[in-house]
Amino acid sequence: MSGPARSTTSTASAPAASAVAALAIDARVDKRFGAHVALRAATLQVRPGTIHAVVGENGAGKSTLLKIVFGLVRADGGRLALAGAEIGLGAHRPDRARARGLGMVQQHGVLVPGLSVVENAVLGREPTRGGGWRWLGRTLGLLQLAPEAARLRQAGDEIGLPVDPLASTEVLGLAQRQRAELVATVASGASVVILDEPTAVLAPSEVDGLLAALRRLRARGHTVVLVTHKLDEVVAVADDVTVLRAGATVATFAAADGPLEAGPIARAMVGGVAAAPADGEPPAAAPARAARPALVLRGLSVGSALHPLDLAVGAGEIVGVAGVDGNGQEELVAALAGLVRAAGRVELGGQVMSAASPGARLRAGLGHIPADRHASGLVLTASLLDNVVLARPELRRRWRDRATERAQVTALLVEADVRPADPDALAGALSGGNQQKLVVARELGRPGLRLVLAAHPTRGVDLVAVAAIHQRLRRAAAAGAGVLLVSADLDEVVALADRVVVMLRGRLVGHLPGAEARTAAGRARIGAWMTGADAAAASAGGAA
Repeated sequence: MSGPARSTTSTASAPAASAVAALAIDARVDKRFGAHVALRAATLQVRPGTIHAVVGENGAGKSTLLKIVFGLVRADGGRLALAGAEIGLGAHRPDRARARGLGMVQQHGVLVPGLSVVENAVLGREPTRGGGWRWLGRTLGLLQLAPEAARLRQAGDEIGLPVDPLASTEVLGLAQRQRAELVATVASGASVVILDEPTAVLAPSEVDGLLAALRRLRARGHTVVLVTHKLDEVVAVADDVTVLRAGATVATFAAADGPLEAGPIARAMVGGVAAAPADGEPPAAAPARAARPALVLRGLSVGSALHPLDLAVGAGEIVGVAGVDGNGQEELVAALAGLVRAAGRVELGGQVMSAASPGARLRAGLGHIPADRHASGLVLTASLLDNVVLARPELRRRWRDRATERAQVTALLVEADVRPADPDALAGALSGGNQQKLVVARELGRPGLRLVLAAHPTRGVDLVAVAAIHQRLRRAAAAGAGVLLVSADLDEVVALADRVVVMLRGRLVGHLPGAEARTAAGRARIGAWMTGADAAAASAGGAA
């Protein structure tokens, strides 16, 4: 950007009344959760027909601000106007937001398992036969879904994200479920589309497709509000940027004032010189490998989703698993964690663990960072203290010493920069990034750690936290633990791994040393394996 950021809280002048009336969103709100101040007169002003990025560190208040705009969270004070109309904050709800043309795709999907895409799309407004006797139509199941399915197909085709309206959401991967939610939001007639961390679950090729879809939405007159930590995406598509820090709006940027640049935005996010992202750093030299590998897999398979594969991870080695989401990575992680029935042999630190329970694997030295922290990593209604103690057997005693537990957990929270570092805070009250930092710190802090199973460890995390998590993984490897990193972010895999393996259709289809993977030719080869363009490798499978 050619000029300095405009501080919304100090130097930026208030827009004129006519300009306010033209804004798609005009908000200035406050919010507290108990003693924690989530938003302090945070402002957001979104021009219609633009792509507006909202950025900030984890816990800065981004998701809370947008949830207030959409009516999911009630503000404590302030004001909100949508398309120039003042909204009563006390009575604002999602149904009223939708009636005013807003739609929101949340970071953690809200599709109901067991229902089709089109059934999810019409929940709460089911079209039925019988005229005014809608209750009778619902009771008899006389739903008229064909027109709704046609609208979904049309909306998906128009923005370049085709969907199958009749597909059950249970068979869709994370990226496909998110696509279905976005298309359903557009098909519902939303003129303002809010997306909370939409690219966190996407492979690089899928990110390009989503950004192209956002551009198409803008070209069709829609307004897009994009919450993201990835500044390259902001620079690529945003017209305007709002930066939040510690619950306050601290800067705004506009492409109309000059090309957007990641550096000034990053500095505004962190309040100083931003830490360099870890993606560009080569991994530290791995220590000498111990004679006994951290992990050995022989013929591991899970039904038809994961075909028999062989894989070894050395002590002190980081092995990155690359691949487009839905190619067996989820089943591989679940099998290693003991969460699904699998065939084949699993050795952890020399111990045969093929039939061991998840708890036995943790006691044998496994640290597991799950892909979905809400479903598998945390008890959202429990305190941070209980979330750590319940998952760490060495901290549990027959008679609980609450004072000792509190001191140990507080030290862990402070060291991991979890905000707030309050052991009594509920896990569900933390931002997504702080929840992830809690899970990572808990799992990497296990005594006797032999293998780290890290599935998408930086998904939905800001650039400073990404660097910190990457450094923690490197430190775990330097201390002698093996690390199996599963990520749809190819940049992350290549930056960290001593060795990269690629999965396609449930098979290992290729592998490269980390140094070679970091070359242009190596990345091109990995991309060919990921997409199946290298047909010979994709059909051969193999061991790594």
